[in-house]
Amino acid sequence: MKCLGCSLANKIAPVNLVFENNFVCCILDHDPFNEGHVMILPKEHFEDVDELDANTANAIIQAARLLSKAIKVLYKPDGITICQNGGIFSELTHFHMHVVPRYKHQSFADFYSDKSLNNEIIKNKLLYTRDEIVEAIKKII
Repeated sequence: MKCLGCSLANKIAPVNLVFENNFVCCILDHDPFNEGHVMILPKEHFEDVDELDANTANAIIQAARLLSKAIKVLYKPDGITICQNGGIFSELTHFHMHVVPRYKHQSFADFYSDKSLNNEIIKNKLLYTRDEIVEAIKKII
């Protein structure tokens, strides 16, 4: 597949899957802002939010709700930011939505910065984080 987002959403490229259904694939971000940072990708190729069909759009929002519940239970964030970057601001050229646990002492400006995040510890425990979120989701659904 030429589209990296399609490869990720359809598990052709290696991913840390936490949830999927017929419409979406939810994976840990490979460069997480915080532990529990998840990306929701539609399995079908869409580039921007205005291209989504109703079923896919609904599946994305329902996945965001489910992930938010699991993240709140596991990581006790002060809040959760759900965001999507379209057009030239999308690194994948494939629609994806971020679900990011947030804490009041952090500046979210770092999320959009070109500088590297100080996240090596979080990156090194992606498999553990994946398993934790999968188990939390099982308890919710």
